[in-house]
Amino acid sequence: MSLELRFDERGLIPAIIQDALTGRVLMLGWMNAEALRLTQSSGEVWFWSRSRNALWHKGETSGNVLEVREIRADCDADCLLVRADPAGPTCHTGRESCFWQDLQGGALPPPAATFLDTLEAVIALRKAAALPDESYTARLINAGLLRVAQKVGEEGVEVALAGAAQDAERLLDESADLVYHLLVLLSVRGLSLRDVLARLAQRHQR
Repeated sequence: MSLELRFDERGLIPAIIQDALTGRVLMLGWMNAEALRLTQSSGEVWFWSRSRNALWHKGETSGNVLEVREIRADCDADCLLVRADPAGPTCHTGRESCFWQDLQGGALPPPAATFLDTLEAVIALRKAAALPDESYTARLINAGLLRVAQKVGEEGVEVALAGAAQDAERLLDESADLVYHLLVLLSVRGLSLRDVLARLAQRHQR
């Protein structure tokens, strides 16, 4: 038996689009029954454009389609969560997410799905600032790639030692240090947490 969705008086239901890999919220759109049917049958997200009063295949002109991984309904069956893989920026402004501004219209970084996203954004800001005395992160980055890589190695050894012979609190502290230094190394090499998640997902599919 299929779930009976609750479309509003216009025959529409809101659909929140979430990056299936990172968990970031990308956009909010509206679907009617036909847009939902096309989304399910094509494997790519379709909406109903309220401004154009027409069906809208997301990414049809830009190529930035949204490949559907999963569609969920909320507890009241009046809102959808679509987990998807974006082929490029989701927002028409070229940004990763449509939710990029504060209530004064100021630009913000992509919304964080986890604290790791926040930490990665902070590291990116420190890297861009290039001020040796601003913070530990800036000093570490300015020390060069080899020093950053060395720190990852040192922290890895400390995690192994804590895991083998020390208490849980020490293991948590050392693990946090390792993750932080790994994010710095990825940033210095021009890589990101998303790249790591994509590689893990790729391996999982084998």
